[in-house]
Amino acid sequence: MSTMSKPSPYALQSQNPGDEFYKRTVARIEKIQSHLDTTPRGTRLKGKVCVITGVGSLKGIGRATALLYAHEGAQHLYLLDFDPTNLPDLKATIEQKYPDVKVTTQEADAADEAIISAVCEQALQEEGRLDVFFANAGIASAQPLSEIGPDDFMEVMRVNALSCLLAIKHASKAMVKTNVSRGKPHGGGSIILTASVAGLRSGAGSVDYSASKAAVNNMAQTSAYQLQKSDVRVNSICPGLIETGMTIMMFDYARAKGSGGKIGQLNPMGRYGVAEGAFFATSDESSYVNGQNWAVDGGLSSSVPVVPGRWA
Repeated sequence: MSTMSKPSPYALQSQNPGDEFYKRTVARIEKIQSHLDTTPRGTRLKGKVCVITGVGSLKGIGRATALLYAHEGAQHLYLLDFDPTNLPDLKATIEQKYPDVKVTTQEADAADEAIISAVCEQALQEEGRLDVFFANAGIASAQPLSEIGPDDFMEVMRVNALSCLLAIKHASKAMVKTNVSRGKPHGGGSIILTASVAGLRSGAGSVDYSASKAAVNNMAQTSAYQLQKSDVRVNSICPGLIETGMTIMMFDYARAKGSGGKIGQLNPMGRYGVAEGAFFATSDESSYVNGQNWAVDGGLSSSVPVVPGRWA
């Protein structure tokens, strides 16, 4: 998925000139990052009303997904982030490239129930429907077990897990509502939660972070049964090592040392990925996919080879 921004400088000159695999990785990622510039507009989200949280990072999964949703014809995007710094740029970027797509941005805490309830109600009031809620907001942590305090643990759980619970609770209420005049004769919708490979296996994150993402994965499974026969689907995506605003410090550090080619070497594909959203789970093409935890990790979770004490 494209972030619609210039590719990062990968400092190829600092890598081993003979490392053809790394060069292919860089070329592949740069192509992915710019593919929306050359791909014709799609219609798979035509008429759909979508909410996305956690869109503020210039390299993030949320921003990339928002741009792809717009490219695929979404009718109205409600975009939320706790940090408002980059929201004006995202809104302007979408409106310039996709003037037919409505964009509403909001500085918001995704774990605030009043806010999540309100944005779902706003979608119903303004558009008469809600079709997609991508609960992508989250924070990372890297403290060892001995240093995790109760407040630290609960804050990670609040941002990463509670935000997903609120998304499921309030988005599902809005999605089951019908509105024939707005092209929705039957209830239904797709709720996507950003979890992590750390929520599937040990070795991919700290204890508090991993626990929060395991909770997200479980909510996708249990909520699917709570919402049975409603045509509201709930799935989680479990990214592995993806270049985002959350991980960029690690990437920059490795590249500065000239070891960028080693990033992602623990997974079978031997490389990292770029910010990828949840488009397949969003579209009607996945209408029979429900309650699943999708690993997007280059095969890492098939074994989780790990160096003890390192979480990347």
